[in-house]
Amino acid sequence: MFPLNQWYVAGFVWELQDKPLARTLLNRPVVMFRTESGEVAALEDRCCHRSVPLSCGSLEDGGIRCGYHGLLYAPSGQCIEIPGQVKIPGKACVKAYKVAVRNEIIWLWLGETADSQPVGQPPEIAAHDNPRYKYKGGVFHYDAPYQLIHDNLLDLSHVGYVHTKTIGGNAKTHMEAPTNVTSDGDNVRVVRWMKASQPPATYSAAWPFKGKIDRWQEIDFHVTHLNIFTGAVDADTESLEDPNRGGFHMRGFHGITPETETTSHYFWTMASSSHPDAPDNLELVYQQTAVTFEEDRVIIEAQYRNMCQFENASMIDIHVDAGANRARRIVAMLSQQAEQAA
Repeated sequence: MFPLNQWYVAGFVWELQDKPLARTLLNRPVVMFRTESGEVAALEDRCCHRSVPLSCGSLEDGGIRCGYHGLLYAPSGQCIEIPGQVKIPGKACVKAYKVAVRNEIIWLWLGETADSQPVGQPPEIAAHDNPRYKYKGGVFHYDAPYQLIHDNLLDLSHVGYVHTKTIGGNAKTHMEAPTNVTSDGDNVRVVRWMKASQPPATYSAAWPFKGKIDRWQEIDFHVTHLNIFTGAVDADTESLEDPNRGGFHMRGFHGITPETETTSHYFWTMASSSHPDAPDNLELVYQQTAVTFEEDRVIIEAQYRNMCQFENASMIDIHVDAGANRARRIVAMLSQQAEQAA
């Protein structure tokens, strides 16, 4: 079981063009589409007639038409037309998921029961609408369980080893960075500082630092996504405790949604600030971030393959695992609640 009664990331609005978009989310085959009025709909990916995936069909003004016998479904999931047949059976419908769009992110409410109602709105990702930043993002598919991605993002000590050509820097500095881990309800926060360190390649390319930098990593874990605020200022110029500090900012959004127990979707964006006297750095930051996340995907998939090979081998914890272990306890507790409700 997965934690339920949650808003999960299902995609981005820019992915919905003139064709249906099929995705499996928490073992649920879903088809998403956008109507001419801009409404985003998500239905179970199955025609109620002969179970052909609706994602094999086409979009029309009224909704989505099955590509097998032409049944037309409204965004509500109700069949509203059967070619050659006047009467539409009352049971001619499919499940419709509750959808919300915020900051160009598509969220689906996945409840413990069929009548579970959303608790509030999906979270705001404020950097997407902040004029200080420009952002761009994408989607990765992982052949690995989603909690391995949580582990990776909550433990950025790996950056100095895995991402040597982009955001890495000195590996020893990363491993020895002062780290503060706190939790509040279902959320975990990890704050790491690396003062007087050498700027990594991505930082030097994106911002005109004068020499050494004071660098920060602020990771906020939520059950269905993480927000990671990283960046740097010239060493000894500003307090890292100042929420309004300047310098180079990278605000990452990471929507981690299970596809199945062993595969995952990773929806991400990176919003960055540009120096007023330097060229816009959006494309550079985007490209280097994509390279960085691809490096993570390769190593996490290799990790999972090896975990399957050494199925009964024990693993130890070290000091960098505190945040990830707290997150795992939260997910385990919520998953147990979902299983009991089911």
